[in-house]
Amino acid sequence: MSDINGDESIAVVAFDRNQDTAGEIADELRGSEREVDVLAYHADVFADNWGAYDCFVAVMASGIAVRKVAGLLEDKWTDPAVVVVDDGVTWAIPLVGGHHGGNRIATELAALGATPAVTTATEATDEPDAEPAVETRAAALNARIVTPDSTVATNTAALTGELGPVVRIDGPRAVLVDDEVTVLERAAQTAGGDGVVIGTGCVSGVGAEAFLDAWRDALDRTAHGPADVEFVATGTLKEGEEGLREAAAEFGVGLVTFDRETLFDHEGPTPSKSRELVGWPGIAESSAIAGGREGELLLEKTSYGGEITVAIAR
Repeated sequence: MSDINGDESIAVVAFDRNQDTAGEIADELRGSEREVDVLAYHADVFADNWGAYDCFVAVMASGIAVRKVAGLLEDKWTDPAVVVVDDGVTWAIPLVGGHHGGNRIATELAALGATPAVTTATEATDEPDAEPAVETRAAALNARIVTPDSTVATNTAALTGELGPVVRIDGPRAVLVDDEVTVLERAAQTAGGDGVVIGTGCVSGVGAEAFLDAWRDALDRTAHGPADVEFVATGTLKEGEEGLREAAAEFGVGLVTFDRETLFDHEGPTPSKSRELVGWPGIAESSAIAGGREGELLLEKTSYGGEITVAIAR
């Protein structure tokens, strides 16, 4: 099983008659940081490989998959995700582990025509005030959840829009929390790694391509490339920008939003009109600094077309 620093492993399990479909699914999911194997179905295929993969994509009837994995389930924090796909790739159904990779894998299979049947409350809801689940936030931050039992309460709050943004606390500090506080611990930097955070602000309604062009140009001004980006950061003021969310998804990184107070605590050196106009510090620099491990700016605020500002920090 991978951890938050490792590659993801997926097994596509299929009967002999569905091997062509399994191959198409494997080709779609396979990537530079993801290992995908195709396994021929037999009675003990799940039991024999349980714990060896982060996710199983089962090309079969959901009833078969349910009966075969039910007795293997122990803990949602350690069990692999299981996604069922029919042979026609019409549906992709996360049976278990929706927040732990299942929903994401099911959504990726939409590229093959599948409809993701996502039922986890924080992702399936049509409530306008609902916020991302804490598991989603942890994945975006490349962090692990230290207090897993708290997520029932915090995801309920996210569902009703009452959780609010992640609060950053730097040590050395002693923090006393109750059992309804989800603590996220950032992953240790990989050996030789030099990850960076892109901080970005924008005017309303900017499209995804404009963000992508700006981010690539900004990275070109540093010694870093897209593979070095840990996540994109912005202020909660901009969390509703669809183009920004689409761009982060296409870039293959998480989008993290910081509240006004956090951004003021990490304000950058470049003066910004947003202080006078909306009472916020410059979003690009402050969000990059707030997100960076060391809080060191590598690229000060750079404007693109008067629509997007970008800063980069580590």
